[in-house]
Amino acid sequence: MLAQRTAMLKGSGTAAARAAAKEASDAGIQVVDLTAGEIWTGLAPTIRDGAIAAIDKGINRYTDTIGVMELREALARKLTAETGQNWGASEIAVTTGAKQALFNAAMVLLNPGDEVIIPAPYWTTFPAQVQIAGGVPVHVDTRANGFVPRIEDISAAVTARTRAIVVNTPNNPTGTVYDAALLRALGELAIERDLWIIFDECYRDFIHTDVGHHPIVSVIPEVRSRTVIVNAFSKALALTGWRIGYLAGPDYLVSAVKALQSHTTSNPNVIAQHAALHHLQNTDGSFEAGLQKQLSSAREIGIRVLSGLSRIPVPTAMGGFYFYLDVKNLVAPEPWNLVIGDRDVDLLVRELIAKAGVATVSGTAFGDPYGMRLSYGIPPDRLPEGLDRLVEFLNAWSYGAPPEAEIKERELL
Repeated sequence: MLAQRTAMLKGSGTAAARAAAKEASDAGIQVVDLTAGEIWTGLAPTIRDGAIAAIDKGINRYTDTIGVMELREALARKLTAETGQNWGASEIAVTTGAKQALFNAAMVLLNPGDEVIIPAPYWTTFPAQVQIAGGVPVHVDTRANGFVPRIEDISAAVTARTRAIVVNTPNNPTGTVYDAALLRALGELAIERDLWIIFDECYRDFIHTDVGHHPIVSVIPEVRSRTVIVNAFSKALALTGWRIGYLAGPDYLVSAVKALQSHTTSNPNVIAQHAALHHLQNTDGSFEAGLQKQLSSAREIGIRVLSGLSRIPVPTAMGGFYFYLDVKNLVAPEPWNLVIGDRDVDLLVRELIAKAGVATVSGTAFGDPYGMRLSYGIPPDRLPEGLDRLVEFLNAWSYGAPPEAEIKERELL
């Protein structure tokens, strides 16, 4: 018999979508895969050179549990430049990707029964890790406000058991970017109600709006003592497979993270650490600028193609590299505006793969029964084809009329 906690865990919805895309491809379908949360590009030369140099030097031993001191110092300098506040190495922990940084934060902050407010749609791992730590995810729907949380809704969700608020900007999956006013309000709420802020800014380098990215500790410095900043090299340098991330927070929290990590993974991959360090010490910003240019171009192409959608709003895609579609008009069409049986977004996603050869991620993975996420970090030459197929399919999509008996049943409701 398995531990009880396993019963509340499901596999990652995004991982399942990638697996479905591969399965369709293996079955002979010519698939354009828009599921992956990663950017299709080569290695940054500085990352490659740093990794090779570390290998050539025979670097293969344990490091400090939370990363080599030189890397933590470099990350502290990076955060100092980004936030306008001074950071030290004692406030930085290097982790095996941002997922471990978030897991560490949940494990050292949450007691059983503690509630964590998570705006929805949300990245699927946020609530899962809260549950692993014994906490209770409390979702606040943002659909009615264009996927931007309303401070009054967040405030209304706070109870005596609330311990933290997850703030993810730019947001995965919606691409929403939170403005400074909202971040200030969230920080003030956290101070007033004695809450932690878990600030995930993994997509901070990809902003496509004048709103810009604002670290919450820059907007409201008073919240720094109750904030955990989470970031990684996975998105910014397209290093998803290297599993190298970090968190920043009060030094006593980082000490707790070190103790926890010493009993889980111990130190992150030593070669990845040295590659990241070499990049931070030697980058001229050209690789990052090229990545931003690639994504900006892909976004422009995508917006142009998606503007051909007849029944779905064109996504704003303010940040990150996802288009997030609101497909409610398709999965709950008038006059039959209830989702019954298999008339849902999961079916739509399955049909999209099978009949149009386009793989996407269902919004149900993100707590949204009416959403669909598309990545435009894919190979640039595949994007127009994939989106053209998608637009053609969705414009023609129809469940057909419900059976007559079902219509009469609804009329009696």
